[in-house]
Amino acid sequence: MTDHQEQPQQPYHPPRPPYEPARPPYEPFTEPVAAQPSAAEPFTTEHGTTIWPSGGNSGHGGHVPPPADPAPAAFPAPVPGPRRRAKRGVGLMAAVAIAAAAIGGGTATLVERLAADPATASASAPVTGTNVAARGAGTVAGVAEAVSPSIVEISAASNSGKSTGSGVIITSDGEIVTNNHVISGASEITVRLDDGKTYPAEVVGTDPDKDLALIKLKGASGLKAASLGNSEDVKVGDEVVAIGSPEGLTGTVTSGIVSALDRDVTVAKDEDQGQDQGQDQGQGRQQYDPRQGWPFEFGGQQFNGDTGSSKTTYKALQTDASLNPGNSGGALINMNGEIIGINSAMYSPSSSNGSTAGSVGLGFAIPIDTVKADLDGLRSGGDN
Repeated sequence: MTDHQEQPQQPYHPPRPPYEPARPPYEPFTEPVAAQPSAAEPFTTEHGTTIWPSGGNSGHGGHVPPPADPAPAAFPAPVPGPRRRAKRGVGLMAAVAIAAAAIGGGTATLVERLAADPATASASAPVTGTNVAARGAGTVAGVAEAVSPSIVEISAASNSGKSTGSGVIITSDGEIVTNNHVISGASEITVRLDDGKTYPAEVVGTDPDKDLALIKLKGASGLKAASLGNSEDVKVGDEVVAIGSPEGLTGTVTSGIVSALDRDVTVAKDEDQGQDQGQDQGQGRQQYDPRQGWPFEFGGQQFNGDTGSSKTTYKALQTDASLNPGNSGGALINMNGEIIGINSAMYSPSSSNGSTAGSVGLGFAIPIDTVKADLDGLRSGGDN
């Protein structure tokens, strides 16, 4: 008998289904965003986060990062922070504009000037009330350039000789202010302008008590008149310029300061006074020596010779601007180009042989306020 052995049973394995790839967590959005978004479309919050709602084509939802190049959101989120800052800046600018408007036209004018072309700002227009161009105001060169055409050289011939002095043109038709001692007793007067032209002149009026005279050129017109300032405004230490014709050197310019005010200066009234005028023994007359300064007294002392018996005293401005014989009648000028005095006396120390040693910075000028107060009297003939 044959034995029947039972075979062991193998475990059952059902057949494996075909391979199916895993579903992606979300389905990329490929369609353009519609004008009105649906509930299944993503949207962006205020903080820039994109939310993918549940449902839709993918069947999945949740918070997931946006695609690498997402389409523009239908409703862009506002950025409140920067907008608020911008509004504050605009408000500040508006406040500044309102304040500027309240200040008025002066601010606008200042802004326009500051914004102007530098070449325009430095234009050489005359400074108001003066003869000096803006570019030369406050400089000796600027004052000299502006005022020199108004300063003349005066040559006066008389029976006692010939003297040279200076003068200041005050009208365009040739009225000239000078010192009385420059033209006193003259039988012939010749005036040389800054440009070299010469004119004969006649005496209009004199005031020996103030050592002033007014002459007028014959046939002159279109001359440049000087601007007369105010000597009452002058202060010790103010810078000044002197222009005249010392020793016949027409248009000589020197500069300095006002050294003192209200100096009592005494000068001779007549042309034949003073021992600095050399004696002409052959004809018995005195002759003025232009190498010597006009005689004057100050502080009880006599300078540049004896003033004689006929004399007058006036209040003068003292300056250290170099003055020499021939500067008499010329101009003392402030830095705005205004005449503040008529140079009238200067100290010239002499050596034993009678020659002068030059200016030592002691000059005197008749204040221009004295001149202006005397003009009407001089035009009417004065004491002449």
